[in-house]
Amino acid sequence: MSDRIFGGVGLALAIFYIWAASTIKLTFMVDLVGPRTFPYIIGAGLALTSVYMMIRPDDEPDWPSAGGVMEILAATVVMLLYGRFLPEVGFIVSTALATAYLTWRLGTLPQWSVVVGASTSVGIYIVFHLILGLSLAKGPLGF
Repeated sequence: MSDRIFGGVGLALAIFYIWAASTIKLTFMVDLVGPRTFPYIIGAGLALTSVYMMIRPDDEPDWPSAGGVMEILAATVVMLLYGRFLPEVGFIVSTALATAYLTWRLGTLPQWSVVVGASTSVGIYIVFHLILGLSLAKGPLGF
């Protein structure tokens, strides 16, 4: 029964997400895909997986222990802090810190988490800012 409830909450979230994406204002300079397409894809994926969970729930779902719930809450706090401090700290630094923490909590050794965090943030910066020309948050260091 808990999978069906979770699927129902996910479906409600997907409907809200798709509705919110439909309110994105279109400007006269819209590319072929448009700014609504990616959110529509995410919302549709969430809706499909939620409906699947409601139709075919697990017989015996495994819910995380109290420690597992705390790990999930900590990761949620890190992502909220990432969104909050991204404009002030900048994309590269904030992404490196968030990625390093999350990979460490997923089981990577601390020193490798720092390497993965730095590599990921610089790699994403190169692809999205330098190659694709997208605007990313600039921190006090200018990047």
